[in-house]
Parts: sequence; C-alpha cells; structure tokens
Amino acid sequence: MFIQYTGLTKVCILLVFYQPAASTFDPMIDPFSPISGDALSSATCPGLYCGRITFNETTANNLTYTECQACPKGERPDQYSVCQSCLGEPVLYAWLYLGFMFLLTLILHFFFIDHFSKEINVFALHVCALLECVAAGIFTLLSVETVGDLRIKSCDVKRLSDWYTMFFNPVPDYKNKIHCTQEAVYPLYSMVFIFFGYQWVLMVLFRPILSVKFCKNQGRNSIYAALYFLPILVVIHAVCAGLIYYSFPFLMIVISLITSAMHFLKQQETRLWHIFRGKRNILILFLHWTIHAYGIISFTELENLKVHLPLLILVVVPSVFFILTYKFSDPTRILSFQP
Repeated sequence: MFIQYTGLTKVCILLVFYQPAASTFDPMIDPFSPISGDALSSATCPGLYCGRITFNETTANNLTYTECQACPKGERPDQYSVCQSCLGEPVLYAWLYLGFMFLLTLILHFFFIDHFSKEINVFALHVCALLECVAAGIFTLLSVETVGDLRIKSCDVKRLSDWYTMFFNPVPDYKNKIHCTQEAVYPLYSMVFIFFGYQWVLMVLFRPILSVKFCKNQGRNSIYAALYFLPILVVIHAVCAGLIYYSFPFLMIVISLITSAMHFLKQQETRLWHIFRGKRNILILFLHWTIHAYGIISFTELENLKVHLPLLILVVVPSVFFILTYKFSDPTRILSFQP
C-alpha cells in the first residue's frame, strides 16, 4: 500500500511540474565546457534553467560562453541557453500577489492587536502596524533592482516550476549534476523575504516603545504573536510560494467567507442593520468586504470592465445571505424543535 501511494505521489508531482524544454539538448556538446559563439545554436544546455554566461567579449561575432550553470541574479536563460537580464516590469497579477502578502501580514497584525488588547483603545497600535507594513514595503521596493528606485525589473513567471528550480538540476551523464538552482521569478520570491525582514526590524524598534508609553503595555502580547507568525510566514513562503502565487485569489475569497461567518456567529447578529452597530463592527465588516473585493479583482484582473466590475457587488452577498438565513439555522431553535 505504501509503495503504491508513493508511486502515485511521484506521478502527481511529475504531472504538476513537467514542462517541455524550450530547446533540444545536443548530447554531442559537453555542457561542462565553455564554447565559442560558432557552436551556440547547437550547444543548448540540459534542463529548464541551466544557461551559459557570456565572457571574453572580444568581437561581436566571436563571443565565448561559459559551461552550463545557474544564471546570475536577475537573469534567465533564453532559447539558446544564454543568460539574459530580465528587463521587464511585473505584470498586474504579480503586483496583486505582492499586495496579497502585504495584506496578509497587516491583517494578522490587526487581528492579534485586537485579540490581545480589548480593554483600552489601541488605535495607536493599529496605526503603528499599518505604518510598519507601508514602510517595509517601500524599503523593499528600494532594495531590489533597480536599487533606489520604486520601479523594479522582473523576470516573467511562465510556469509553476519557475518557483522550484532546485528540483530541476539535470544530470546529463548520469553522474555529475549541474547545479542550476536560481530565482527564475526574480524578484518576486526574494523580495517577500526582504519585506518580512524589514517588517520585523521596524516592529521591534518602534512598537514596544509605543506600547509602553501610550497603550499601558497592552501591545506586548501582540508583539510576541508577531514574533511567532512572521517566521511561520517565512517558512510557508519558502515552501509554498508557487502554489500561493497561483491560488491566492481563491484563498482570499474563501478566507473572507469563513471569517465573515465566524464574526457574525460570534456577535450573534439577527438583524441586518445590527451589523453596522459600533465602529468596531463596521471596521471588521469593511475589512471583510475589502478582502473579498481584492480576491475578485485578483481572479478577474478586471480585463473586461463591463463584465468584471459589476462582480464587485458580490462582496456584500455573503453578509446579507448569512443575516437572512440565520434564523433557519439557529442551533437553539433546532435543538428545541418538537415534532
């Protein structure tokens, strides 16, 4: 049984990650040796992510290329397995993915601040968490290519395997492995780690002082919580970045539905207008609607405004549906029902 399960797992992994190479590897060309420009057309490297780096640029027609290896940071191999710099800008979906990682950490900060600091007004802590995330995002954009500029240069995401290049190091002679692990989606993978690092530093520097001076030390537990969930997010991103990239619109919609239902159940709202009572309820409801709308925008990318823009009306449907059907699923009424 274990052997069958293992075999099925391998088949599933191959079906998910397998992609045909863009060029055909010629076994007559040694991938472990440099070549000249004359043999470039028939000297493509094995694997999806191995490339050759140009050096000894004496003349334009007689270039020399290194052996097959991982391309430097910010480069990807082209159809001739030559490492080329990525000069494009992230597409809208990539920016939405980065925005999702920003919102995820911000919402977790807000949740733990609200959960551990209910006795007094901790609005200052929420503002501090927001400023920390915004500042960390700006510092991250300034830290990647081009350094000092908010605009970034990016490599296109072509397939799921681009996020997991460590699984595609070829062994052309069945003995010596060519290590071609690189960030093929530069800088979408590394800049999230940089963002988490900046956020951790800013939180440790400013929020403890704010908590002690203005909030009667009520933000202490929320800081401890962040010291736990930030490393957890780092591990999740390191392992599941590619899966999250392709599924985060669905995750946002599902999360907003679940958290909305949990909020209404906790408040036990039975009237539609009761959900707007109190600033806290309004803020939480607006946050749920924002997450739902962001998921819809990420899923559709608003490519057709006439069709996709009206879909934003659906953000209020789960709340209204829950309120209108709550009386039919009230557990107390079900338990007290007498046939």
